[in-house]
Amino acid sequence: MEYRRLGKSGLQVSALSFGAWVTFAQQISHETAEALMTTAFEGGVNFFDNAEAYAAGQAEVVMGNILKKQGWGREEFVVSSKVFWGGDKPNQKGLSRKHVTEACHAALRRLHVEHLDLYFCHRPDPETPIEETVRAMSTLIAQGKVLYWGTSEWSAAQIGEAHVVARDLGLEPPTMEQPQYHMFHRDRVEKEYAPLYGEYGLGTTIWSPLASGLLTGKYNEGDPGDTRTSLKGYEWLKESFGNDEAKKRLEAVKKLAAVAGDLGTNLPRLALAWCLKNPHVSTVITGASKVSQLTDNLQALEVVPKLTGEVMERVDTILGNKPA
Repeated sequence: MEYRRLGKSGLQVSALSFGAWVTFAQQISHETAEALMTTAFEGGVNFFDNAEAYAAGQAEVVMGNILKKQGWGREEFVVSSKVFWGGDKPNQKGLSRKHVTEACHAALRRLHVEHLDLYFCHRPDPETPIEETVRAMSTLIAQGKVLYWGTSEWSAAQIGEAHVVARDLGLEPPTMEQPQYHMFHRDRVEKEYAPLYGEYGLGTTIWSPLASGLLTGKYNEGDPGDTRTSLKGYEWLKESFGNDEAKKRLEAVKKLAAVAGDLGTNLPRLALAWCLKNPHVSTVITGASKVSQLTDNLQALEVVPKLTGEVMERVDTILGNKPA
């Protein structure tokens, strides 16, 4: 396993990490979740990602029970939560001081930890002043309940505003951003955030590196069934796989599989290695419903050295979406 600094912080996170989105408490059993986390940990993964919104908090319960049972040293793993969608009532969502604080306490209880290493604002909240959120996060850090805070799917302008507010008030700025990033979704990480890496030392913990399974190749001949697109509540994902853009992407996927074959690897490893090749990616959050998928994904680091300039140019030609 390779370890990378989270932006300009001193925290070291495994280049490949493991997340609970979709799978925990929804798609897989608790026993499978434990087998996956154990396999990841034994493979050198030290960062486990979660959120209050995942299975309405139950994903954190599952992960917390596993952490408690395994008894890993607290200094051996990094665990996160994200705050925004905690319920349907007015103060159960958003980034108000009240919800940010109460959601943190709830996550600590569910995960059986005394502090969150990383705490993300899951989305920007237009109803709450950024200053209020910055103050709430800074208070949690001062109390020792959170070590680093960050954002997820915020614009560069919003991240910049949070930094300015924190600087002016002498408070804690966001350390990292968690954006979607994969071969078909590049502009934000490669273009919009480009000024932030040098100016603020922004780290990134990217999600959906396999484009929700599209970059595994399993949808090349249609929906094989027994996937996340079949889950209740993810109808939007299934619909997105049936539009014209998805059909164009499927054609690219088939060509990318040929590139992987020429490198002596498979498409999922190629897609993960492509993300890892970006020097501004601190860690790539992987997900899996089977141990065999995870063990295969963990081999992606071996592919990174094979991604020469010539190979990357071949991939860019297939994708046709390299940001200017």
